Amino acid sequence: MARKLKIGITCYPTLGGSGVVATELGKLLAERGHEIHFITHSIPFRLGKFNKNIFYHEVEVNDYYVFRYPPYDLALASKMAQVAKMQQLDLLHVHYAVPHAVCAYLAKQMNGDGLRTVTTLHGTDITVLAQDESLKDLIRLAIHQSDAVTAVSNDLIQETRQLLDITTPIDLTYNFVDKRVYYPREAAALRADFAAEDEKILMHISNFRPVKRVGDVVDIFERVSRKLPSKLLLVGEGPELSKIQCKIRQLGLEDRVHFLGKQEDVAQVISMADVLLLPSEKESFGLVALEAMACGVPTIGSNAGGIPELITHGETGFLSPIGDVEDMAANVERLLTDKKLHEQFRQACLFRARNEFCNDVITTQYEHIYYRVLGIEADLPVAVCGD
Repeated sequence: MARKLKIGITCYPTLGGSGVVATELGKLLAERGHEIHFITHSIPFRLGKFNKNIFYHEVEVNDYYVFRYPPYDLALASKMAQVAKMQQLDLLHVHYAVPHAVCAYLAKQMNGDGLRTVTTLHGTDITVLAQDESLKDLIRLAIHQSDAVTAVSNDLIQETRQLLDITTPIDLTYNFVDKRVYYPREAAALRADFAAEDEKILMHISNFRPVKRVGDVVDIFERVSRKLPSKLLLVGEGPELSKIQCKIRQLGLEDRVHFLGKQEDVAQVISMADVLLLPSEKESFGLVALEAMACGVPTIGSNAGGIPELITHGETGFLSPIGDVEDMAANVERLLTDKKLHEQFRQACLFRARNEFCNDVITTQYEHIYYRVLGIEADLPVAVCGD
């Protein structure tokens, strides 16, 4: 059996799929005996309870008066190098190309040849930032200088190659859910606080950025509510929230829409829903759809980015062209008016989440990548998903 590793992890510690995946991965690796050091500007919100193998190192930014903007990137790179030396880290695993992969490259230069770096691309670091000509060369450099690069969907891999014109090998490592956390919860009592017994619950969870098309969520619900007794639960906060609240008032839907704000126990919240709405314009993977799937909730969404790699159209959900709210609403009605079909979808969701996107298999994939870049032969046990 290969030796246990000392791994530094850097991610955005607040709400967002990349931070969630990075934190959950770190916790799972710690359970397997690896020593994990989170290097971020604040404690990752999903870090949870104490674990003897997990350590946190805060990045503090120098506010010297000559700086117009606090140089967080340089402070992060310096902290990475410092922690790597003091803790004798084997590698840095950074989530997001900019600035984290660039900072890891600088830390590697400060530490010499022994430190290895792994970069995971999550989405907007490529689909948005790599569209900016002023950042493209920097992102390309960060990818080329990483000892391994992973991405969360085939769609993201292809977009990375096209936008940056690179041939660097990229490992496909899908996002995952911890099957011990994400499973159908008993939610009848909680559900009764928001909807009557004969009402269906539609749900949307996001950071309310324009790319999530939350306005489409409201339009879909408005159409569905004309024909089905139903409620809409909106989970999360973000820049579009005020606009969405205004739209709901204009449509006279205030008494049928509930805003739940940010929620940490996502599995409990999702378990209330009959269907998840994900009409995003861009979605490199769609972690929330996987979380819903693991709780037995089908997704009605857009045929965008990596979503079709996760949601099987006609089996675990329905996909429509971006912006086609009429078709999405029709699919919601079709699913929620056919109990037998909904149960088929529910069971298909549970099976796929447990057997293709579970924590055991994906964590082992990452371990293989770590040992590969370190040149260590690893006889890892075969990971099996399922119950």
